[in-house]
Amino acid sequence: MARTTTSPSGVTIPVGNIELEISGMTCASCATRLEKTLNKLDGVAASVNYATEKATIAVPFGYDPQVLVAEVEKAGYTATLPRPHQEPERPTPDPELRTLRTSLATATVLAGPVILMAMIPALQFRYWQWASLTLAAPVVVWAGRAFHAAAWTNLKHGTATMDTLVSLGTLSAFLWSLYALFLGNAGQPGLHHSFHLTITRGDGTANIYLEVAAGVTLFVLAGRYFEKRAKRRAGAALHALLQLGAKDVAVLRTGTETRIPIDQLLIGDEFVVRPGEKIAADGTVVSGSSAIDASMLTGESVPVEVGPGDTVTGATVNAGGRLVVRANRVGEDTQLAQMGQLVEAAQSGKAAARRLADRISGVFVPVVIAIAVATLGVWLGAGAPLTAALTAAVAVLIIACPCALGLATPTALLVGTGRAASLGVLIKGPEVLESTRKIDTIVLDKTGTVTTGKMAVVDVITAAGVDRATVLRYGGALESSSAHPIAQAIAKAAKSELGTLPEAEHFASVDGQGVHGIIDGMAVVVGRSSLLTEWAQHLDPTLSAAKDRAESEGKTAVVVGWDGLARGVLVIADTVKPTSAQAVREFERLGLAPVLLTGDNRVVARRIADEVGIGRVIAEVMPADKVSAITRLQSEGRVVAMVGDGVNDAAALATANLGLAMGTGTDVAIEAADVTLVRDDLRAAADAIRLSRKTLATIQANLFWAFGYNIAAIPLAALGLLNPMLAGAAMAFSSVVVVGNSLRLRSFTAGGPADPGDRPAWRGNDRPHSRADRIPRTR
Repeated sequence: MARTTTSPSGVTIPVGNIELEISGMTCASCATRLEKTLNKLDGVAASVNYATEKATIAVPFGYDPQVLVAEVEKAGYTATLPRPHQEPERPTPDPELRTLRTSLATATVLAGPVILMAMIPALQFRYWQWASLTLAAPVVVWAGRAFHAAAWTNLKHGTATMDTLVSLGTLSAFLWSLYALFLGNAGQPGLHHSFHLTITRGDGTANIYLEVAAGVTLFVLAGRYFEKRAKRRAGAALHALLQLGAKDVAVLRTGTETRIPIDQLLIGDEFVVRPGEKIAADGTVVSGSSAIDASMLTGESVPVEVGPGDTVTGATVNAGGRLVVRANRVGEDTQLAQMGQLVEAAQSGKAAARRLADRISGVFVPVVIAIAVATLGVWLGAGAPLTAALTAAVAVLIIACPCALGLATPTALLVGTGRAASLGVLIKGPEVLESTRKIDTIVLDKTGTVTTGKMAVVDVITAAGVDRATVLRYGGALESSSAHPIAQAIAKAAKSELGTLPEAEHFASVDGQGVHGIIDGMAVVVGRSSLLTEWAQHLDPTLSAAKDRAESEGKTAVVVGWDGLARGVLVIADTVKPTSAQAVREFERLGLAPVLLTGDNRVVARRIADEVGIGRVIAEVMPADKVSAITRLQSEGRVVAMVGDGVNDAAALATANLGLAMGTGTDVAIEAADVTLVRDDLRAAADAIRLSRKTLATIQANLFWAFGYNIAAIPLAALGLLNPMLAGAAMAFSSVVVVGNSLRLRSFTAGGPADPGDRPAWRGNDRPHSRADRIPRTR
């Protein structure tokens, strides 16, 4: 729908959206700065997303996109217009990720010996300092070039980010080391860095800091690489979704059946869908009848019977007979394509959580620079030698270099996500951890999440004088010849309980009604009660009451009859997973309110909810309605997690503050979610939330230690009391504390009791923004 905006002169102007793909952003503050730059343009309202590297910009119709591209490039980044919305190509290797991987590998090989030689005097051979320079120079200059380039861009625009801090610290350490080696006393053969537990003044010309320059570059590169690798997967959901559709179709033209690519199908074309095939497009059944498995789109656990005049949806599966369908909607107008647009919109609204390090560095970096300049001025003003003044000023920059800060997030993420993976939980990135902290409501899809998603025989009711085994034997033997999902559930139950079943003779299927045939010489009928009535096989009061009761509970009742009488009723239903009730109790212990959300009917949903202990139920919702249900809960002040497994859950998973996908579900659900639960066990979702919260708490504690070390040491550096080896030891100790704190996550156990730190950490209006804050709300 067209939107409008009002100009300063009061004129109403129609506006549209332009989307730009942005590259060159290195942190959340880059996105903020670029957003401010674009919003300064007349008539422009821009939203820049660091996580997806896209800018969504509302502009007046007719606005030249190249103006926006030029503005982005002036800000120091690059922008391109996306290609027309088509099925995306398979993901190609990411050049930036490949470059990061190469830089990280190089830095790891070269920086390791530098750090070891500096910190272990026994390794300091006669010319060790020159060897350190040879190894450290490529790390700082080449591997760290992205940090220096970003810092230069920031400088030109009068801003400071984490890159500024990294570049200043590493270059200060490196350049001072060059000065000490070539113009000072640090280049003498046989030099050793002696270690004294005292604080003394010195001119610093005998000290080098190459291990600081190389080590910080290495650690920050590691964090940047793992972050980029997680972000790389963000765009895969749409590709996975559109891959679900049919690739070709058997179309009927001039009475001849011809198979053509799906993109050549036109509205009004009639096409053939055979058993087991996907329906190519949304349309109306012209001839034939069958059962359609639409669970991936609607969440409906029972296949839907369709016949002439009924509508069918593209990408659903024909589970029964041959159909001829007339195409009503093709291409981007199909429900599958619209769901793809929902997922794309929800993902573009995922605002990346600002990194705590970036937020602090915005203030910390200018303060450190100011302190370093003030230190130089005060020392010179006090009459101190230039060498001593420079030593103190550079020491401020070196001690501010975030060595432990470079480890704070990556180590906790590596240990936490590694432990999570061993428990069957895959966490995609740091922003996921920040989301889990304040979750207070968890929305659960029904089919395949709380339940198994598979039809099964849950009860067998027999008429007087008929035994259960005979009903199962006759019903299973006949249904084993049918491909219908309900028939297969009956056959599976019979084979599981009785073993080998007899062969059916003269088998026949009655579309939408059931089947009949000869078993052991008996004429057996299995299906709806109306089919048995046609065979003059009526239900007695007991069986009729059992059938009505099962259907009132949302279950499917299949009647079995032979020898002129209805003999039994087989009750079929989607069954609850054995661990779902325990998982719901664990959610409640974590302070989460469970909500059941499903496309299935209310009766079935209520029965399942009562069985596992869920109080609130939202039923009979389509995929777009699931998104609306999530946003409605968020508008109530709730911070929502969503657990699902189907295509129909993908947009809701992306819209929720936290999306968790069952690993046994569809690829699109997994890609749209933040967390993948490899185990087919809902309890893994509780483990994921507990471990994510603990990992986030560990990161925050690490950042406290890292910045605390810097803040405590800067005054010593400014006073000229910083012994280089003591500073190195303190820096190493802060890193050891950070790593040790992260390693505690290895002791996390699945299914453990919730402690006070596991509960939501928000009160009142102090709640995080939804990842879908910029998604137009569906009403």
